Order: sequence, then C-alpha cells, then structure tokens
Amino acid sequence: MSPIFEFFLGPYQERELSLIILEATAFFFGIASVIYAKKEDIMVYPTGLVATAITTYIFFIDRLLGDMMMNFYFSIMSIYGWWNWARRKQNRELVVHISRTNAREKWIGLGLFLVTIFVTYAVYKGFGAEIAPTNYVDIFTSGIFFTAMWYMANKKLENWTLWILGDLITVPLYAYRGWGMFSLQYLIFTILAVQGYLVWKKSLVKSPQTS
Repeated sequence: MSPIFEFFLGPYQERELSLIILEATAFFFGIASVIYAKKEDIMVYPTGLVATAITTYIFFIDRLLGDMMMNFYFSIMSIYGWWNWARRKQNRELVVHISRTNAREKWIGLGLFLVTIFVTYAVYKGFGAEIAPTNYVDIFTSGIFFTAMWYMANKKLENWTLWILGDLITVPLYAYRGWGMFSLQYLIFTILAVQGYLVWKKSLVKSPQTS
C-alpha cells in the first residue's frame, strides 16, 4: 500500500464499519454545507446540521471533547443561522445581508471566543479527561470556529477569515491524529473558505450594507 493510501486508510482498518460510514456521511454533508455557504444559500444550515450532529457523536465516542464541543456548538448555531437567514421584512426582503463587523460585533466575537475556550476547557475537566498539548489546540480552535459560526449566522464577511485560520490549524492536527478523512475535509474547507471570502467580498462591493 502506498504511503498516501496508508495515511488515509490505515487508521480505519480496525475501526467499526458503522463509524466509518458515519464519518463519510459527515464528510459529504460538511463539504456540501461550505459550498452552499459560499453561494449564500440557506441550505448551508440543514446540510451543516447533519454533518455537525454526526461529527459530535463520533468525537464523543473517541473522547475528543474539544472537537465534540465545537461541533455541538455548530449544531446549535446552525439552528440560529437557519432562522436568521430565513427572516424577511414585510416586503419579503431578507433581513440579513452580507456586511462587515462593526466595533461592537468585534467585541462580541472576542467575548464568544474567550467564553468558548473557557467552556471547552471546563468540559475536559468535567469529564476527567487528560488534557494533552493537542487538546489545547482543540480548545483554541473551538473558540475560533464558534466565533466564525456566529459571524456566518449574521452574514459577516469576517467569518471566512476565521474559518481559514481555524481550518489551517486543524488540517495538520487531524493528520497528526490519523484522521485522514477529516484532515482532507478541512483542507477542502480551507480552499472553499478562501473562495467564499472572495465571493462574499465581491458581493459586498457591489451591494454595500451598513448593518
């Protein structure tokens, strides 16, 4: 078996078939979700909800509590974002449009980042799990991703910047852990996030919003 195939398939040789199927399903819906997000399509949320719910379960089974909490947050924020993107004014115009964060929203984002880090750390301690160096990376990226999810739910351009940063950290982290499929997924996420940023920025230039 070539090194590439060994990297992606080796860790799954002793893994339960049901978990492999679930991971593949989450992979498919996760990619679909980011593609929909790039297009500013509300289908980002139902597809994303399927992916994050499955991934939450997988990480719970594998005791990766930081990643588990991150995906649990994603599930909650997907429900909020789904509702927020669907809201319309009386003339049926969408309430939420692509915009940049203002000073208040930047402070809210920082607050969400810090609170998420604290809560994720508390979950590790609450479950009595050992916190290895890589788990601190989980905790850090949980804060990045949850803030990114909140910005996306409110159609803030900066959500893509945070996704790119978090994805770039997560790709080697999952590769190190032997999660070949998830590592590949986050590499694809990174590429799509860069594309999403460019598409949303172009849309914002054409139709600037002050919200």
